[in-house]
Amino acid sequence: MKKQLIAGLLLAGTLIGTTNAQDKALLYEVTGNGLSQPSYLYGTFHLVCPTDLNITEATKKAIGDAQQVYLELDMDDPAMMGQMQKAMMMPNGKNIKDMLKPDDYTVLDTYLKQKMNVSLTQVGAFKPIGLMSLMYMTVLPCQPASYDLTFAQMAGKDKKEVLGLESLEAQLAALDKIPEEEQLKGLVDMARKPEEAKKEFMSLLDAYKARDIARLMNMVKTSQFSSNSVEFEDKLLNERNANWIPVIEKAAKDKPTFFAFGAGHLGNDKGVVNLLRQKGYTVRAVE
Repeated sequence: MKKQLIAGLLLAGTLIGTTNAQDKALLYEVTGNGLSQPSYLYGTFHLVCPTDLNITEATKKAIGDAQQVYLELDMDDPAMMGQMQKAMMMPNGKNIKDMLKPDDYTVLDTYLKQKMNVSLTQVGAFKPIGLMSLMYMTVLPCQPASYDLTFAQMAGKDKKEVLGLESLEAQLAALDKIPEEEQLKGLVDMARKPEEAKKEFMSLLDAYKARDIARLMNMVKTSQFSSNSVEFEDKLLNERNANWIPVIEKAAKDKPTFFAFGAGHLGNDKGVVNLLRQKGYTVRAVE
């Protein structure tokens, strides 16, 4: 459950923002500008059913050719799970019960009991963004799988180091930019309209499976379950993309690297692909 919480948290961050990716691709090759060997970028969708987790031969080759793997977070850090659990708790004894109207509390509590077999009394001390991460798992008709965790496991089998593009603290700081009232509204809306939430999520997943990142993120702009403002797009995507570029450059120059992160970070003029091209790298869509 803790590992799924991390994947769910990553998902919550990815499903906020917009992109206008030019290429229908998830896998990109990065060469030039002094790189002795290619590195690769891969856009993930953090929670999927196992049957939808498709690691293509080209992706397997990219991971095989790489000497290290970078994910958004260092998934093989043994301290990560404990840090995540602690970071997801609200400070100073706060509880969601104290932040919701009675009717909204009842709606959310009923949803959690029906969908997750837990009550809001048990998880009310979670930050709203942490609870949202857990709730995203309920919209899948399966025990969720994760590209991020799968890539970490593949790297581990090959004795390759797994590292993080950012710290847990940096990721949580970005997510905390979303006002609590907006986070709470997303929780209650999902609980009130579970079928609509499921339908929206599956439509997003269908766009991702079609490698149509532009369509996926355009749908996010009209989502009723996440924040879509320009301000939060800048905090959750653009600023983090810019912060990742020096990390990506250093790692790729050190050794061929496979970088995997939420697909929403790939596109638009402030996305990772374009930022690397502006730096003089050749970034070629593979598939």
